[in-house]
Amino acid sequence: MTVSLPLVVVLGFFAWAAVKYLGVRVWIVVLITLFGFWLSRTFLAPAIESGTRSGVTVINGQHI
Repeated sequence: MTVSLPLVVVLGFFAWAAVKYLGVRVWIVVLITLFGFWLSRTFLAPAIESGTRSGVTVINGQHI
């Protein structure tokens, strides 16, 4: 059985778990999220997206 989840759902789960179980403060999660949004508007966004896609492909075992 294959389950497909968007990366944002997985990251959201990890953020929730970090706040709930690791004692990470909510404002830190918000700050990191805002940093991600601002970073997506820079020249680094294509490289980050490409690296993320490559990493997910390697983890899934779908070598091209």
